[in-house]
Amino acid sequence: MTDFSLLDLVPVREGGTVAEALAAATDLAVTAEQSGCKRFWVAEHHAMDGIAGGATSVVLAHIANATQTIRIGSGGIMLPNHTPFQIAEQFGTLAALFPGRVDLGLGRAPGAGPELQRALRKDLHRAAEMFPHDVVELRAFLSAEDATAIRATPGHGSDVEMWMLGSSLFGAQLAARLGLPYAFASHFAPDYLDGALELYRRTFEPGPALDKPHVMVAMNLFCAENTAEAETLASSQLQSFVRLRTGKPGKLPPPLPDYRASLDPRARAIVDHVGQASAIGTPDEVASQVNAFIARTGADEVVFGGATFEPEARTRSLALAMGALTA
Repeated sequence: MTDFSLLDLVPVREGGTVAEALAAATDLAVTAEQSGCKRFWVAEHHAMDGIAGGATSVVLAHIANATQTIRIGSGGIMLPNHTPFQIAEQFGTLAALFPGRVDLGLGRAPGAGPELQRALRKDLHRAAEMFPHDVVELRAFLSAEDATAIRATPGHGSDVEMWMLGSSLFGAQLAARLGLPYAFASHFAPDYLDGALELYRRTFEPGPALDKPHVMVAMNLFCAENTAEAETLASSQLQSFVRLRTGKPGKLPPPLPDYRASLDPRARAIVDHVGQASAIGTPDEVASQVNAFIARTGADEVVFGGATFEPEARTRSLALAMGALTA
């Protein structure tokens, strides 16, 4: 049986505040737990007015404290922004506070200009080159073995579930070599999905974490009582994608009915491209689209993204979709 989970960027909407975004993320996590989702992941982004999940481990502690059973984790931590030792301490602390509930998804993409590099005091491109080494070191800090010169406390011997995230063949190859579960970011970068999953499964080497490949794929999810309403809900995120890809990022905008019809060819191409891994429609339509994607990918898990301008619309969307998927 396929497991379903939630990915949240903690979006800040136009006219809204960071405090409101964090409160909305908490409410969404509670709904995810009540709806039967397995995990609630938060993504690390920095220096973006429309995303409030930069202090990812702090946000996760708040989410975990507001819930009871759902696993909480990063989707993901961009390890080049940090040292492995710091992340071992942060997620070791989470594991001590919320045992058996903590995931650590890791990504490599630095995705930062010189200003952020200076703010983080990091050469992010050099750090990205060290990513495979740093993943191995981080796993050593979290293990129960004394494989490092110093212990991470908290961290040493933690029951943190590590995941490799990716949107290309690189992450798939590294996940396979290290015997880690693999999550593909098909919700915004679908081009290499099929090739990455094939490579991961074909080259997978069993390890302490897994004896066989384990795949998660990401989808955008917008569910409503009718298809037109679901399309309108999706328009806020679609506007954000277009603005990001055209160099005009900002806060999450209000929805626009018939947004797709208003687009010029360039913007329509952006929307069509990112929409390849999306489920938009009524509960029955969404369930059909999700199940078709599972059949195509053979995924063990699906994680749903998809920001809406009104937070209540996303909790309603999730509840409707999960009702249909688990019926």
